[in-house]
Amino acid sequence: MAPGAALQAAREAMRLADVDPPRAIPAAQAVVRETGAGRAAVALAEQAWGYALAQCGQVDDAVAHLRRAVRLGTGVAAAESRMKLAFALVQQGRAASGLREVDLAVPVLGARARGQRAVILYHLGRLDDAFTDYQLTARALRRSGDRLALQRLLVNRGILQAERHEFAAAIKDLTEADVIARELGRDLVVGIIAENLGFVESRRGDVPAALEHLDRAEEIITRHGGQLAPVLGDRAELLLSVGLVSEARTHAEEAVQAFRHDGRRLRVPEMRLLLADAALHDADWDTASRHARAALNQFLRQGRHHHAALARATVLRAALNAGRPCRINDPEALVTALRGRPAAVVEAHLDLARVAQRRRQRARAAEHLTIAAQARTSGPATLRARGWYAEALRRDDPRKAAAAARHGLRVLDENHASLGASDLRAHAALHRADLASLGLRLALTSGKPADVFEWAERGRASRLLHQAVRPPDDPELASLLPQLRATTFELESARTSGVPTSKLEHRQVELERRIKNRSRLLRASGGAPADPVRPSELDLGDRVLVQFVEADGAVLALTLADGRMTLRRAGTVRELNDLLDRVPFALRHLARRPRPELRKMLRTTAEKLDELLLPRHDRPLVVVPTGALHSLPWSVLPSCKGKPVVVAPSATLWRTAARRPARVRTFAVASGPGLPGAEEEAQAVADIHDTTCPPHATVDDVLKALATAGTVHLAAHGRLNPGNPLFSALSLHDGPLVVHDVQRLDQVPETVVMAACDVGRSVVVAGTELLGLAATFLERGTSRLIAPVVPVPDAETKDLMVAVHRRLRDGRSPARALAEAQEELDRPTGFVCVGA
Repeated sequence: MAPGAALQAAREAMRLADVDPPRAIPAAQAVVRETGAGRAAVALAEQAWGYALAQCGQVDDAVAHLRRAVRLGTGVAAAESRMKLAFALVQQGRAASGLREVDLAVPVLGARARGQRAVILYHLGRLDDAFTDYQLTARALRRSGDRLALQRLLVNRGILQAERHEFAAAIKDLTEADVIARELGRDLVVGIIAENLGFVESRRGDVPAALEHLDRAEEIITRHGGQLAPVLGDRAELLLSVGLVSEARTHAEEAVQAFRHDGRRLRVPEMRLLLADAALHDADWDTASRHARAALNQFLRQGRHHHAALARATVLRAALNAGRPCRINDPEALVTALRGRPAAVVEAHLDLARVAQRRRQRARAAEHLTIAAQARTSGPATLRARGWYAEALRRDDPRKAAAAARHGLRVLDENHASLGASDLRAHAALHRADLASLGLRLALTSGKPADVFEWAERGRASRLLHQAVRPPDDPELASLLPQLRATTFELESARTSGVPTSKLEHRQVELERRIKNRSRLLRASGGAPADPVRPSELDLGDRVLVQFVEADGAVLALTLADGRMTLRRAGTVRELNDLLDRVPFALRHLARRPRPELRKMLRTTAEKLDELLLPRHDRPLVVVPTGALHSLPWSVLPSCKGKPVVVAPSATLWRTAARRPARVRTFAVASGPGLPGAEEEAQAVADIHDTTCPPHATVDDVLKALATAGTVHLAAHGRLNPGNPLFSALSLHDGPLVVHDVQRLDQVPETVVMAACDVGRSVVVAGTELLGLAATFLERGTSRLIAPVVPVPDAETKDLMVAVHRRLRDGRSPARALAEAQEELDRPTGFVCVGA
């Protein structure tokens, strides 16, 4: 190959390195291996080879090729190679070495090299210096008309501005960069820009927008052979921001492996720090400290002292939460090192205030809180809420402190109301925990039961209190749900037939993933958060309300009867959980083999729980549980025998459901496959109400009934999915009816009866939020739901359900109908009435 042709081939390889890195590598190889290519051509080919490898994640090999390019090149060519070498060294975690290389390129390349230096300064935490270089470089590049260099700079400046919470400026930069990248045919870069837009929206708190950008980024980057590790890292940070700790941890761990595989060691400690934050959310202080210390050591080796300050702050937080001694030699230096990251600065001041309070330095603590409280006036909702938390902590007047905590909760609730996915709204309530706990502590200090009641209400089931929240209709989601049903039906048939199922299981998991991810892109169609009810607003009639709340390892019981509220200690969380664990065990084994010792254990356990939990009133009860009490079948307690008991996620929700106007009494009945006696039970219930029971009911049949009838009875296999509660399901003849199906209904029944194992139980997340089929019916507007909270024998539900429905036909309320039916049969059951 003649030198001129080789140089042209090297230039083509360089072009491909920008737009199609995998194709650039063999093109560059061919030039390098050509004996007559000439020094200039080989130098440019080595540069293209190294740059393409860096784009594809093979950073260590990229550094070797780029060093050869620097040695072989001269003048501008060598400087261009130094710029790309600097980028690769930074990815290796050698930012100081990268800075030396780019400084050598600046005198030759001017603005373009200065823009690269700004990137390195950003990674070193010198944000102000980086921004100054970006500003100078942008003006120079616009004058010169260098569109490629301008596009690169706009992406990097956009990321920096997002870190500083200058979101409008960040999006403006990234949007302009996207336009230029498309004009230049840089398809892979379009995907990278989408990833960075996701990062910006994540920092701004717009979760659906962030997820949409990250999904688009993943699709484009995968198509063009780019690196997915940054997408995994950004998605992990986003999911953690809304309290999806387990999923965030999984993505962060995958990102660590991907960054290591790609040789991009720069980002590994950032992901370790994210894993530390996930452990903090899980109250696993030792794991948080271990990850944070590992990140700290790596940041120090990389010369990234700004990021080291972030790690030190996390180590401090883990020690504070664990109650261990905290060493902080220079608090001011810590805060100064975090400058440019508003959220980190606020958290550092909150932690330093705790340290000062430990040391009884009240003035110093107040100073830190005053600075942190300034965040309440601007920025993303989570940051403003933390500012209000600081404001509440610094107030000496309990009334003013409680008012500040209310402000913070309102900020979060208004922000989360736009989320269309139930799991996002539920898990995002994790951010409410500190504010709600502070308000509860203030109320307990006041000693006024009404104040404790208010904060107990503010702290629980906030997702269910949003008015008229529902995800919008979405064609893609509507098409995915039937595919999931068909796959699940095929999978069950294959299992029955002994056919290999691995492909079907993989398809089912993939469809569930796509449905979950799609639902999270949707925004709610409306719904401002409702204010909690006051005790005086509860029209209980002859009922007694008992609300439970956890505080400092104890369970407290608030009792409201005849307009008078009392507060008492019911027991420790550990003591009650130990007793509660025995109830489903006893019921499950009694159903199989009614042994006397099991009956005795259930009786003594129920008597002890009764003594601890309930007041001595022979009147109907409204029970608002907490924690594991959501899974207690209250009818097993002696004082509840024959007594109407309604279980409600909150008193506010009970009042809302109780005040809904009654609907026309229409009934619908359906049964599912594989459940002994289900068809016979369904037909008996249908006969009571003089209605039909469709044979082989499908999901569409049941959804139609749910959308039109006032009362619906479903006899089918039920499954609570603790790991993925939005795929809790009822089995029907063409597959499962899942939570997502119910969420899409315009109207749900006034009363739902589900004779299906476990579906009355909900998964408790973020402390007090509920997810599952029962919670979804309540969220969508069902006023009363009868269902079991423990597994029940399939063959034993018919008599109970017939007894219940006879009373419903005669005009009894669902709670009274269930209580009388259970008393008539005189055997313990796992059914409860939830709602009102």
